[in-house]
Amino acid sequence: MTEPSLKASVPSAKAAVAEPTAVLSTEQLLPMYRMMFLIRRVEESLLELAESGKIGGAMHTAIGHEAAAVGMAAALRKEDYLTCTYRGHHHSLARGMDPKRAICEVLGKAPGFAKGKGGSMHFVDPSLGLMGANGIVGAQVPHAAGMALASKIRGEDRIAITFFGDGAMFQGVMHETFNMAQKWKLPVIFYCENNRYSEMTPISRTSSVSELYLFVRAYGMESMQIDGNDVEIVYDAVSKAAARARAGEGPTFIEGITYRLAGHMAGDLETYRTPEEIEMQRAYEPLARLHQKLLDRGVAEEELNKIRAEVEEEVQEAVDYALEAPWPDIAEAYTDVYKV
Repeated sequence: MTEPSLKASVPSAKAAVAEPTAVLSTEQLLPMYRMMFLIRRVEESLLELAESGKIGGAMHTAIGHEAAAVGMAAALRKEDYLTCTYRGHHHSLARGMDPKRAICEVLGKAPGFAKGKGGSMHFVDPSLGLMGANGIVGAQVPHAAGMALASKIRGEDRIAITFFGDGAMFQGVMHETFNMAQKWKLPVIFYCENNRYSEMTPISRTSSVSELYLFVRAYGMESMQIDGNDVEIVYDAVSKAAARARAGEGPTFIEGITYRLAGHMAGDLETYRTPEEIEMQRAYEPLARLHQKLLDRGVAEEELNKIRAEVEEEVQEAVDYALEAPWPDIAEAYTDVYKV
């Protein structure tokens, strides 16, 4: 079988761009740049720790997805609900999770947010509205719809957002949730981080429709495809979807086109794509895009260098803290265990 062309299997993120109607100020973008770089460096550090054998079990990064998380966090309120996939470090950090606690958790250390018991795939912190990452593909989506339903019944002004990948689109529970959410006008945002690969399989081989946002229109749902690598565009789309949800107009589906710059998981041999393909996508990745945007607005390279240096120091301190942190006491194996 002939391999599909690069353009067919990995469309340029620029193809889906629509300029945002509300442009953020430079003062708003600088903290976003800092957070995006912090997420990038935390995940790169975790990848290095995993590859050196210091992290047990599967560990998935979202290097290249940072704009989706940071744009979302800026657009929503702290009390709004969030669920995500096992590739959820970036969402959690963007919502305010302490990097030290995050890295400790991935390493299985006691100071982690779940005492080292949740690990990389189960990030959670209700104080940040983060109601749980999920290791089952698509399982977090009905959870978010349930939270949105609870908010609607209680008359609260809270909405829910749930993140999932393109591979989740073909789980039956997804479409059951889409139908129910639209029928009941639930205040929920469905955000598909379409990185063009379902694990190691290109979306062109799994979907009969190349533009995933069209699927939910069968349910009468508002949907859009955006450049998920531009943090301003993400912010604008999520802000509009949140406004619709709070106004009682129901759910919105956002397909954010992005690209995963690292493997599906630590140790991925990446035989399913070429180095040239990855290198081509680096021109469109979120940090490079925002870096250039800030330079174009007159921000000095020295100022951005200072931000990166501060982040490097913070992340190194977090890594050192986590490596030196204690392991959980063996008795912890018997705590936080619930029986029905």
